[in-house]
Amino acid sequence: MANIPAMNAVQLGGTASADTLPAELTIVAWNVERCLFPEASAQHLSPLKPDVILLSEVDHGMARTAQRHTTAEFAAEMGMAYAFAVEFHELDLGGPTERALCIDSFNTKGWHGNAILSSVPFSRTAMVRLDEAGHWFAVESGASDPEQPRVGGRMAILAELPTEKGPLTVVSTHLESNADSCFRLRQFEILLDAIEDFSPTGPVVIGGDLNTGNHVPPDFDWRGEKLFQAAEARGYSWDFTAEGHTTRPSLITPHPDRVMKLDWIAGRGVSPVEVGKVASLDATNRPLSDHDAVWSRISLSASEDMS
Repeated sequence: MANIPAMNAVQLGGTASADTLPAELTIVAWNVERCLFPEASAQHLSPLKPDVILLSEVDHGMARTAQRHTTAEFAAEMGMAYAFAVEFHELDLGGPTERALCIDSFNTKGWHGNAILSSVPFSRTAMVRLDEAGHWFAVESGASDPEQPRVGGRMAILAELPTEKGPLTVVSTHLESNADSCFRLRQFEILLDAIEDFSPTGPVVIGGDLNTGNHVPPDFDWRGEKLFQAAEARGYSWDFTAEGHTTRPSLITPHPDRVMKLDWIAGRGVSPVEVGKVASLDATNRPLSDHDAVWSRISLSASEDMS
């Protein structure tokens, strides 16, 4: 992993539309499930007028998403800058439902990861790898999926953005699905430590698919996750996340009984003004993803003394 440059870099692109974020802004976190429809997904979020979008599961050069750089196309449609980093190098075409979507028998790049979209330029960024155990390399243990051979592991992107109240750190992350709560707790502790190094005292917003309740075997109950208390002990609040489940059947994951609350936004040194969800069904009732988007309008006024 250390010898693969793409697994340890953040790619920047797109075009920002402003210089500084306002003191009250809207942040969206959305697992777009490979991002089959980047333009339509961007248009779906447009009514919210988000200032920052934290994306999980975006493809770059995958046959199942027409070999597109889905983050770049999403950002172009929104008129935003982007930071993209690789979670996995996919070595094949994906599972059966994904193969049905493929336009080729090969991937031009095979990158799959997370991203941050921002209406203002990035002051600085960092990527943090969260998997210490080589979880997706351990096929013989049953931890990994033999239908999805990959190089990589879960990760997060950290970015500092300029605001009227000083710098704000935003984090897009994706925790392990095929594991238990103790495994995810360790990943989240690695992330929290990295944030402390990146921004020891400033305001922070973390968003993403934390796979809460995605136990092995699954029980779909997020309430037993240990990461919530770990974050609260470090000054984070989960009041930035709307109530209710965040999953639904999709083109890739057509499972009507798979109802979970996986997607969260947490904040430190900021205040939630309003929270909500955006159903991932477009105007024709087509599912854009197996996750709904969660969003929060936040105020930085409370963080003025911390910046």
